[in-house]
Amino acid sequence: MFELKTALSRAQDTSSGPDGITYNMLCHLNTTSLSHLLFLFNRIWTQQKYPSQWHEAIVIPILKPGKDPSNPLHYRPIALTSCLCKTFERMVNARLIFELKKQGCIPPLQSGFRRGRSFFDNLVLLETQIRNSFVRRNHLVSIFFDIEKAYDRAWRYGILSTLFNFGFSGNLPIFLKNFLSYRTFRVRVGNFYSNHFIQAEFVPQGSVLSVTLFIVHLSQILHHLTSSVHGNLYVDDLQISCQGSNMDLIERQLQTAVNKLVAWCNNNGHAISPEKSRCVHFCRKRGIHLDPVIHINNVAIPVVDDIRFLGVIFDRKLTFLPHILHLRKKCERSLNILKVLSRTSWGADRTSLLRIYQAVILSSIDYGCMVYGSASPTVLRRLDTIHHSALRICSGAFRTSPVESLYVICNQLPLHLRRQKISALYFFRANSVPNHPISQLTLPVSLHRLYAARPSHILPFCERAKLLLHGSDLNNIAIQSSDFFCFPPWDIPHFSYLNPFSGFDKSSTAPVVTFQQLFLPPSLSVFFLHTNFYRWLEIRWTCWLWCGFSI
Repeated sequence: MFELKTALSRAQDTSSGPDGITYNMLCHLNTTSLSHLLFLFNRIWTQQKYPSQWHEAIVIPILKPGKDPSNPLHYRPIALTSCLCKTFERMVNARLIFELKKQGCIPPLQSGFRRGRSFFDNLVLLETQIRNSFVRRNHLVSIFFDIEKAYDRAWRYGILSTLFNFGFSGNLPIFLKNFLSYRTFRVRVGNFYSNHFIQAEFVPQGSVLSVTLFIVHLSQILHHLTSSVHGNLYVDDLQISCQGSNMDLIERQLQTAVNKLVAWCNNNGHAISPEKSRCVHFCRKRGIHLDPVIHINNVAIPVVDDIRFLGVIFDRKLTFLPHILHLRKKCERSLNILKVLSRTSWGADRTSLLRIYQAVILSSIDYGCMVYGSASPTVLRRLDTIHHSALRICSGAFRTSPVESLYVICNQLPLHLRRQKISALYFFRANSVPNHPISQLTLPVSLHRLYAARPSHILPFCERAKLLLHGSDLNNIAIQSSDFFCFPPWDIPHFSYLNPFSGFDKSSTAPVVTFQQLFLPPSLSVFFLHTNFYRWLEIRWTCWLWCGFSI
């Protein structure tokens, strides 16, 4: 029952499937109805049966923006499945993820749809490899693969075979086999339905379990890379790289790795597109040197000067100037929203404008700032004008108003301080996850000496974060490890704790009086109330007025 209630609490009120049952109905069931529903789920699990209606899905095509409506490939299919089935899938998925994490089945370099991981991990790993190759004065060649319709070509037998190799047996693989078999769907346009179509392969769309099964199967591709070639995955975004001083050796090693990846894809129903894949040669050498030539099925991979990888543009010199220019152009267009809404007669107030700015523009600036924040100050200052213009529009300030006043009025940080804050928070979060790849990016002694001997080279992210914490006098702190899988999902965690506030009535007790009686001796209570407390308020108000920021 604990697992069922947890699954319902994490479900969003989405559209219903073919049975017409919504999450809103399930969340309002009483205890008796929930017990009957749990009994049904347990019968499906133990008797190894699967309702036939749960195999069906309704697909609603949504036209992509700016696409030709006469082309069926320009529609994004939205699959609606049974909410009862997705609730049961969410319960099974929690157990499956716990066992996969416990046994270490998913490689640590797969960061997609995993707790404590994000796409920032892939960006930081790539940036660290490039910085280290620059300081060694080496070449680094990186290949970004495009796996054609990877989600729609997932091999069901390969998924079950992978789980069998992991040692899974009993009701779980049988349930997954029944879940993947005999899938059908109908397309709905308005009030009209098409005929039933059979999904012979690939994991079902709109399912909770599909993403976990997909990353478990596709992550096995990383095991076919050699030790000299590094690779990482974010779901199906595959990137490999190799560095060295000899370009011919790099080319041979990458070509061997690409051949192994292509062979694995051919054996598991996937296909890598050589036309959509890209190769970037990261190098700061000024001499003339040829770019590598890597082939996929006798088709050369195009070599480009910059690549958009997970939303951040990496150029071959790693100046991040193309990304800053693209980001500035995008934010300038979004500023028109604030200009329209900032009318004096009918426009929005300052609070609403700031919320729109944070949601539409500032979120784009914050994306990947821990990586592109290593660019030169002259490049980063191109974004400051966007930030200042938006704050002037939101606050209604004049053009001659000082920038520091805008920060105080709008309660916003400068962009360079905001980048430092986000970088420190990400560094703490990465180091709090056990066996996180970022926490293992410690520079060896030889690289420390190289960076010290060549101060013009920019340090990688982890070293920049350590310098930032050292400059903020936070270098001796201990980061608490947070294990998301310390409790199995089928066990109810019980905690014993002390609650000294239970004896106080909230409606008739002042907070200051409560803290005094619990934490201070009686002789110091009056002194604390009349001296330290009001002195703290005075210091806070003075700093806010004179220093231009809030404490």
